[in-house]
Amino acid sequence: MRRRTGRLRTALTVFAAWSTLAGAALVGAAPASGAPSGGTPGFSRLAPGVKYTEFDISAAKGVAHAHVLSVDLRDPRVSVDLLQPGAVAARATVSRLADAQGAVAGVNGDFFNITETQHPGVEATGAPVGPAIANGRTLKAAVPDGQRFGPALPPGTSTKDVLGVGTDRRARLDSLALDGSVATDETSLPLGGLNQYALPVGSVGAFTSDWGSVSRVRATCGTDTDRAAPCSADTYEVTVQDGQVVSSADTPGSGPIASDTTVLVGREAGAQQLRKLSLGERVVVRHRLVAAASKIPYQFVVGGYPVLRGGQPLAGLDNATSAVRTAAGISDGGERLLLLALDGAAEFRSGLTIAEVADTMRQLGSVDAFSLDGGGSSTLTAREPGSTTATVRNHPSGGAERAVPNGIGVFSRP
Repeated sequence: MRRRTGRLRTALTVFAAWSTLAGAALVGAAPASGAPSGGTPGFSRLAPGVKYTEFDISAAKGVAHAHVLSVDLRDPRVSVDLLQPGAVAARATVSRLADAQGAVAGVNGDFFNITETQHPGVEATGAPVGPAIANGRTLKAAVPDGQRFGPALPPGTSTKDVLGVGTDRRARLDSLALDGSVATDETSLPLGGLNQYALPVGSVGAFTSDWGSVSRVRATCGTDTDRAAPCSADTYEVTVQDGQVVSSADTPGSGPIASDTTVLVGREAGAQQLRKLSLGERVVVRHRLVAAASKIPYQFVVGGYPVLRGGQPLAGLDNATSAVRTAAGISDGGERLLLLALDGAAEFRSGLTIAEVADTMRQLGSVDAFSLDGGGSSTLTAREPGSTTATVRNHPSGGAERAVPNGIGVFSRP
């Protein structure tokens, strides 16, 4: 882990000078550690189109320390994609994910199924809450709102909310809903989930090779409004290979899923419908994520929740609970992405409230902003120019990097 050799101490009030991060003030700016006291924070160049800085924030509960990446999506050498360990239900540290995928920098991503103390004997999957798309490939859909992990959602938001970058190379906030079906010659059932650690009550969910090998039992626990509710007593699982039912079971199983195979898991009414399928019956499983706002296909998507829209904080943001946070901001019409992770060192651990996060991202120049997982998950990693490995720039609050299911990776080619 990298130790800071110097810190720029500046108050939140000077952030207004950052309102146009694409401006000339950033070109050739000195590293943050060398900026004058009380002056405008400067960025150091990590790679073409990618810059980094750090600074202090005078917050309600004390001083917080921020680490920020500025990513210029107008630069054709730059791209952003999902950092992920090769399976939805798997975890790895941000620095390991960045090195494995060749990212020059990155931050942690979505909230995730971190524990199952409410369901003794049930394996925590480690899978993220919201939708996920990597390199244009849909990996999963969102769990029901009541099944999420993390702080309470702001009013009017849901687990379907995402931050994404489209094929037009512009970042935007959106909401992605699952549209899918399980069709036979006789009937068609709506699909209620895709590679999710929690399925809606009474639904059928599809699990593909992208899920991984972790047990699928957790998908039938809790309810749409109560994550801690008992696991369902009425479940059924059907394995479909090459479009044909090849096996079934009363209890969801585990183990890797082949690329030509889809495992259907049903609970309550969904289980009753799956029991009607016969061995050898032809089944067509269809699924896609439908965007609420953009008609541009997404190259990358990560879950979380919005805190700033159109330059205004969302109504009802928590202004009482301070914590170490990770957030992403969008500026310059979606052509610039700002990635922020707070420092978890003891002297800064009081952190920011969600309302303060929104205000910070706005004063950094963001028009829209998105909250990601925080606490012990908050991590910002980056490679020094010429280096082949990423180093952690902040101090994770747990004393070491936490393994997470995904993150936002920043890529830059010479």
